[in-house]
Amino acid sequence: MTSREQNDRMANAIRFLAMDAVEKANSGHPGMPMGMADVATVLFSKYLKFDPTKPHWPDRDRFVLSAGHGSMLLYSLLYLTGYEDMTVEDLKQFRQLGSKTAGHPEYGHATGIETTTGPLGQGIANAVGMAIAERKLREEFGADLQDHYTYVINGDGCLMEGISHEAIALAGHLKLNKLVLFWDNNSITIDGAVSLSDSTDQIARFKAVHWNTIEIDGHDQAAIADAIEQAHKSDRPTFIACKTVIGFGAPNKAGSHKVHGSPLGAEEIAATRKALNWEYEPFIVPNDVLSEWRAAGTRSVDAVKAWEGRLAKSDKKAEFDRRFAGDLPAGFDAAISDYKKKLAETKPTIATRKASEDALEVINGFLPETLGGSADLTPSNNTKTSQMHSITPTDFAGRYMHWGIREHGMASAMNGIALHGGLIPYGGGFMIFSDYCRPPIRLASLMGIRVIHVLTHDSIGVGEDGPTHQPVEQMASLRAIPNLMMFRPADAVETAECWQIAVTTKDRPSGLALTRQNLTTVRTEYSEKNLSTLGAYTLAGSADAKVTIFASGSEVELAVAARKTLEEKGISVRVVSVPSTELFFEQPDAYRAEVIGKSPVKIAVEAGVREGWDAFIGPEGTFVGMKSFGASGPAKDVFKHFGITVDAVVAAAEAKI
Repeated sequence: MTSREQNDRMANAIRFLAMDAVEKANSGHPGMPMGMADVATVLFSKYLKFDPTKPHWPDRDRFVLSAGHGSMLLYSLLYLTGYEDMTVEDLKQFRQLGSKTAGHPEYGHATGIETTTGPLGQGIANAVGMAIAERKLREEFGADLQDHYTYVINGDGCLMEGISHEAIALAGHLKLNKLVLFWDNNSITIDGAVSLSDSTDQIARFKAVHWNTIEIDGHDQAAIADAIEQAHKSDRPTFIACKTVIGFGAPNKAGSHKVHGSPLGAEEIAATRKALNWEYEPFIVPNDVLSEWRAAGTRSVDAVKAWEGRLAKSDKKAEFDRRFAGDLPAGFDAAISDYKKKLAETKPTIATRKASEDALEVINGFLPETLGGSADLTPSNNTKTSQMHSITPTDFAGRYMHWGIREHGMASAMNGIALHGGLIPYGGGFMIFSDYCRPPIRLASLMGIRVIHVLTHDSIGVGEDGPTHQPVEQMASLRAIPNLMMFRPADAVETAECWQIAVTTKDRPSGLALTRQNLTTVRTEYSEKNLSTLGAYTLAGSADAKVTIFASGSEVELAVAARKTLEEKGISVRVVSVPSTELFFEQPDAYRAEVIGKSPVKIAVEAGVREGWDAFIGPEGTFVGMKSFGASGPAKDVFKHFGITVDAVVAAAEAKI
């Protein structure tokens, strides 16, 4: 048997595992795995640097399946190359509840799945983040420890999604030459031909944003190998347009949308077996083919051993190991504690966006792994500290990313940076534009990764910019995302504490909603304990108070002022600061009951919508917040327009007594 014949059989193993799994599940997408099997075979058997027995090897090449609906391509490759936690039985459980082999690849379900994909275009932007991380860490630790590629397979749908352009434009600008993107150019979408909805010249598009471009027959394995060789010599990222046939090998359905998202059916599978000379039963891979695939899985064993030897001799080993373990250096909590002592002494009156910058000055000075940035709002987000020099296309020595006006791409690339390991990414934008970031924020929450979003101008206090820039429902919307920690700190002390939580928490993302307007310090006494970890805590007053006021962020000082007025009138008041509703509801029942308390009058105050606050005040409680929409002018006047004032809180309390 010739080498080409054996390679064809290796590719056919992918095709039949994919179609058999989809058929058994009676659901799925067989067309893309069948069409891209040749590309995947060449990449995994000849070029991809990986070791299934050491799937977390830091210097492995990253493979991202951006077209996540074709997940059986990835699952088949993981089984064939010898990942221990991907078995034939797992393939047989494709798309079944609780299985590793979900309909789209899910990070953490099995090793070898580098990121959760499915929402089209996200994988491309994740990969850009991974390539940024590789380039940055290569600058820091040297090519002996970080020198690998990031490969992506994407389809027409990924390229139609707007996030793809944000991502590829940035990659081209930064000259991320170790990023290689394979386009499954099969001209088919769910509805039918791509020409129904799109006529973009993708080659011209990628050239326009400074990519190296190559066009090949995606079923010619020699051409595929040659294209990868060319990509490795490029000084720019490479786009390989692979002309393929969706559902390759199926005599009656190949090349049509009928094979995109539906099982082939028993009759068509039988015909495909005959056409491709594959006489084996479902899920059976002949020994000679499986042996070739398992050999491909051991191809990088020597490279891993050599790398481990270099790491062992490196004077950067301890720091490298710490960074990829995601651990923080000793003394970090003490540094934050010392900073809190200073705040208790100085009691600054500043916007929490400025308080965030001050906290970051401490954090970035202590942690070399933070990688900051902003979506072209650096002076407004206050995300660049004295340590954060700009990264440029020719100089990755810095630690600050200028993401440009690309909120969606920024958030998704930050996911890729976090997934790569070795860095802690944070990025800035306006709170209102969290809507642009929502898909990758949600995915970061699903994956449980440490990504931090600095979201400034968090309320109607943005004032002069008017309603387009005034967040109303955004805080409630973000709080609704499971596993996301949203923080709305009340002053500089809480801001430092919230940053401490975000940085020390490895397994979930965070968002910090920060003010434009100045706030007084409400935490005037030093507490060694990070009270924000409780999510909510009593700031002032006693448990037997007649009125309890719950507030977050800028409205906490308003609640404190209202308490003073009410106490002067002989009405006892307790104020509860709520920097994080998520963390509060994760506390023990007894603590939550204690904080919510039994005051006959409960009031919640926040410059947003009521959704979520009934858990504190009950449906009978009073909410002082957004009642209308669309004011402009100085912040103090805007808050009056919306009725979020001390007088309004006082009146609300008196009306209930």
